[in-house]
Amino acid sequence: MLTVDFSRFPLAPGDRVLDLGCGAGRHAFECYRRGARVVALDRNTEEIREVAKWFAAMEEAGEAPAGATATAMEGDALALPFPDESFDVVIISEVMEHIHDDKGVLAEMVRVLRPGGRIAVTVPRYGPEKVCWTLSDAYHEVEGGHIRIYKADQLLARIREAGLRPYGSHHAHALHSPYWWLKCAFGVDNDKALPVRAYHKLLVWDIMKKPLATRLAEQALNPLIGKSFVAYATKPHLPPVDAA
Repeated sequence: MLTVDFSRFPLAPGDRVLDLGCGAGRHAFECYRRGARVVALDRNTEEIREVAKWFAAMEEAGEAPAGATATAMEGDALALPFPDESFDVVIISEVMEHIHDDKGVLAEMVRVLRPGGRIAVTVPRYGPEKVCWTLSDAYHEVEGGHIRIYKADQLLARIREAGLRPYGSHHAHALHSPYWWLKCAFGVDNDKALPVRAYHKLLVWDIMKKPLATRLAEQALNPLIGKSFVAYATKPHLPPVDAA
């Protein structure tokens, strides 16, 4: 299940991609399949081990084209272990809402992104997320949990302040909002509640089968209750230096 829309965020074979806070690796895997040279970075050791295993399995199965590379590594988003301008593309999906120093993370992403490079940022959308916070303290008051809710204009202002130029945005995963509302209403750790189990079964079916009916429904509902807000931006080229 991808949050970044690669039709709006073009990726070319050979692009150097950083998936920052990669989690289980869903975007890193897609970039690898598209022929990129991918680095998946996260602070969670166990998740990085799993991502590395999947990269190896994908290589063995021939799922990535010739020239594509993939590396999984542990690291700190506030002190990225890469030189300036190391990447053509940076993706940070559902991460910034967890980090106190979001300005510092954006500054690090800008530092390692080459001029003309592209960045995709996704966060939980304000409205659906506010419902979750209202229904359940346990949803966000956990170690490593969500510490803020972004409004779209706030996130875009952060992106501009970091020196990036936003060029597009949209909402995603409308069908997932009701699932999380149910989870929050019945208890975030209560997977046995019938409404939660039934809706989860629906989501799994939708992800696996991708039926046209639910694709059209989600497309129609995304502007209203899309669970994620997605923003795309570029790093501008520096103006030429006047020799005089």
